[in-house]
Amino acid sequence: MLSLLLAMCVFSLTMSISPGPVNMVIVSSGANYGFRRTIPFVSGATIGFTLLLIFVGFSLLQFVSSYPAVMQILELIGSAFIIYVGYKIATASPEITLEKRSVPTFMQGFLLQWLNPKAWIACASGAALFSDPKTHTTLIAFITVYFLICYLSLAAWAVLGDRVSVVLSSNLRIRLFNMTMGGMLIASALYLVYMQLIRHVP
Repeated sequence: MLSLLLAMCVFSLTMSISPGPVNMVIVSSGANYGFRRTIPFVSGATIGFTLLLIFVGFSLLQFVSSYPAVMQILELIGSAFIIYVGYKIATASPEITLEKRSVPTFMQGFLLQWLNPKAWIACASGAALFSDPKTHTTLIAFITVYFLICYLSLAAWAVLGDRVSVVLSSNLRIRLFNMTMGGMLIASALYLVYMQLIRHVP
């Protein structure tokens, strides 16, 4: 159980803290308007994603309870997607751009997650990897872990927004950050594939 919890934490952290559209809006807002005025957007993005994860996760559970073999396929597809995302993060161009914009709101953060295809795929992948057709406990634990880590990760981007020039002041630092996040994500996916193979060995 401890290893599964660790995998949940790694998955949640790498997916939440690695650079993406939501993170870049937060960095921009933090740089231009400060941490406090960015928190509503952070809260909206976190709650929006969590509700999307609940929706996808429990809808998925209802479906696979009738077709257990589907879960195995989804786990493999989810792991493959996570490895791909990890590779894209690790090899991403080491650039962060800040654009002047209006203060982002709670509702904008909320809606951005529901309109973001990456968020839907991340929810489906996570739900497939951390669901058990026999019980809701695993999925509930994953949702709880993801909510906490997501909120802290996005808040960290807000804190770092006005210090981005110091923390990620060079292409080398950004590249090392991307490689670390991508590598952690790939490692978590490989671990989950290994656990799936072990479960199905007669």
